Parts: sequence; C-alpha cells; structure tokens
Amino acid sequence: MLRTILNKLGVMGFPSTPALVTDCVAFDPQRRVLLVLRKNDPFAGCYALPGGFVNIGETVEAACHREVQEETGLTTDKTRFRLVGIYSDPGRDPRGHTVSVAYTVILDKPTMPRPGSDAQSAEWIAD
Repeated sequence: MLRTILNKLGVMGFPSTPALVTDCVAFDPQRRVLLVLRKNDPFAGCYALPGGFVNIGETVEAACHREVQEETGLTTDKTRFRLVGIYSDPGRDPRGHTVSVAYTVILDKPTMPRPGSDAQSAEWIAD
C-alpha cells in the first residue's frame, strides 16, 4: 500500500531491503526448548527454531505465532512474546540478506508438537 501511494505521488519506487523473518524460542513448563528438524534447504536435516518470513501486511508477532503453529502445530499467545533480539548478519542465510526478529515464549502446558509445513520433525529438547 505504501508503495502504491508513493508511486501515485511520483516518488521513486520502494528500495530493495533485506527480507524480514521471525524466530521463536519457545519453552514448555519443564523449560525444554522447541526445535524443528528442517525438511528443506537451506540447512535441510538440521535443527532450527520455528520461524519464517513475515508476510506483507502482517505484524512480526503475528508471523511468529503463525510460523510456530504451521511448523509444530502448537498455539502460542502473542501477548506473552518477549523480544530476544534482532539478528541482521547479511551472510546468515544463503538465500539472501534477512533480518530476524526473535522472540521467546513459555507455554503454560506441555503439548506434543507435530511437524508441519517445512519441518521433518518437531520436538522438545532438554539441555
């Protein structure tokens, strides 16, 4: 929408920027962390935090909630997300420059995750 408004005003096109992604460090009541085993490249067969790309018109918190649900079947409470950090190393993703907004959340009850979308498996990992 902003791009459309800028174009109508004759302002140059929207600049190319890094892709915005989100990651979630989710813990269960026993303080185990939720990880997915990636099904697809990049990093197929490696463990990762649930997360993914933010859609146009979507808040980062909503994207984080959606990605956790799509990849693990678990529902999170967006109001309980706490910012962990923002990670922007241009070389962190071989597909291109991404900026990740990472959140943490503690789930109230133990729930078994199930893999979905691009996850081979989803599981709670104890330290």
